[in-house]
Amino acid sequence: LFRDPFARRLAGERGEQISETMRRGNKHDWSFAMRTVLIDRYITEEVQRGVDLVVNLAAGLDTRPYRMALPASLQWIEVDLPGIFDYKEKILGGEKPACVLERVRLDLSKPEARRELFAQWSRRAKKALVLTEGLCIYLTPEEVGKLAADLAAPPSFQRWILDLASPGLIKMLEKQLGSHLSQAGVPFKFAPREGPGFFAPYGWKPIEVHSLFKTAAKFKRLPFPWSLLGWMPESNGAQGSRPWSGICLFGKQAL
Repeated sequence: LFRDPFARRLAGERGEQISETMRRGNKHDWSFAMRTVLIDRYITEEVQRGVDLVVNLAAGLDTRPYRMALPASLQWIEVDLPGIFDYKEKILGGEKPACVLERVRLDLSKPEARRELFAQWSRRAKKALVLTEGLCIYLTPEEVGKLAADLAAPPSFQRWILDLASPGLIKMLEKQLGSHLSQAGVPFKFAPREGPGFFAPYGWKPIEVHSLFKTAAKFKRLPFPWSLLGWMPESNGAQGSRPWSGICLFGKQAL
């Protein structure tokens, strides 16, 4: 479905150690693969539709600018903390990205600084796509709302890809991974009961919503016996007690 030739190098020995300590959580590794598949697809399709700038917030160790087939003219901006990028550049220093790649060291919790950069980047693009993969779930609803409003303000920021979980899924994951999350100081905080509808007051409407479960069923990646539930209809993401997670593609809407 995809291949990341840099993943093992970036994970390193520390990544292997983390994986070993979270064996129970790793039974859901199919969901991370499906998240990658869907986001890759959205990016490819949106670039074909005219996106000329991708802004990846909390980019971490993502390698899409290196491993995806992207136009050489595409601008790609990664944003994350200095320590993350110092490590990443040490590993990938000799590699060449497929597009124009820029890294910005920034603490995204500083609203004034991010708004200033969003405005600058908006002026560089005709149609920009924002990616927040694995970020919003660690923010409070208030923080997510403020980020959504900040992203809606720049005129050329027209598309937004994010992963979303239901309260039911968060409750299930906390039972399985709660001790690890507590030790790391990164509890799950964002799982809106209204699903993608949460973002409507901030200027964003869902264009596409796909569940990771249904995508995994399509590609025959679900573990048994979950594969027996693959016939269930696709959800729109508005879930409460039922476990659900998916990838959402949002478009700008007038308030």
